[in-house]
Amino acid sequence: MANHKSALKRIRSNESKRVLNKYQHKSTRTAMAKLEKLEDKKEAAKLLPTVLGMVDKLAKRNIIHKNKASNLKSKLTRGVNAL
Repeated sequence: MANHKSALKRIRSNESKRVLNKYQHKSTRTAMAKLEKLEDKKEAAKLLPTVLGMVDKLAKRNIIHKNKASNLKSKLTRGVNAL
């Protein structure tokens, strides 16, 4: 167990940040799955910018690597264009 006041605060803040990161990552994955299931190109094209923005935000906050974000965006865009 940590002894310093600052270390105890760091533990608390890390836990709250972990929960928030987990929530954002999971909601993005859910949105991606929803986008991949869509059959209508119009709906998919409408949802695509929102999902890409979510992926960019994850990369900006270092929740995922920037190259992974780029790969995901490419995959999603190709999927929508293939409809």
